[in-house]
Amino acid sequence: MIPKRFPCIALLAVLLFPVARAGDFQPLFNDDLSNADFPEGIWSRDEEGVITASEDRIIWSKADYQNFILRLEFKNGEGTNSGVFVHASNTEAWVTDSVEIQIADDFADQWANKDRSWQCGAFFGRQGAHVRAVKKPGEWNQMVIVCSGPMVTVHLNGKRVNTFDLRDFTSAQTNPDGSNVPKWLSKPPASLPRKGRIGFQGKHGGAPIYLRNIEVMPL
Repeated sequence: MIPKRFPCIALLAVLLFPVARAGDFQPLFNDDLSNADFPEGIWSRDEEGVITASEDRIIWSKADYQNFILRLEFKNGEGTNSGVFVHASNTEAWVTDSVEIQIADDFADQWANKDRSWQCGAFFGRQGAHVRAVKKPGEWNQMVIVCSGPMVTVHLNGKRVNTFDLRDFTSAQTNPDGSNVPKWLSKPPASLPRKGRIGFQGKHGGAPIYLRNIEVMPL
């Protein structure tokens, strides 16, 4: 049965039916976070299953994932600037060696006035979301990320907000649309491995992020 909190899963189930039958969604992290990598004392899980961080440190899966569907719920605080990292082949150099799907409070001035590639649902620094769909701080959002070969699709609150082909991003300086790449993203995504850990950014810039119901299904 498809949970009502993930309406876009129904569409994905139709599109991916041949592969979706092969497995089931499983929690990415154990209840006690014993299968996660993070600095001691930074990330915690409450009795309702919500995980959050006290500092700007990433929580990583211990396992690597290649082709998969990731679904989760997140709630922003005022000014949240967080992200989901996939294909992280080097967690020590995650800035350059992963793909980041942006989570942000687009209602905050500091992000509302930024380039679209800094806003919620973006391939951070590379391609903005096609549709704005994030809810206001304090409200839960549903996100689904599909990684299949070089293709990545992002669904937010039942809408497909972004689709990109990693093979198109062959430059470390310029994106396919001609926009400039942030200087710290010094490796072209086309050159990165399409397999790695999944991670979530913590309390970046002093603004919290809340996560729950994080589940993954390998394809």
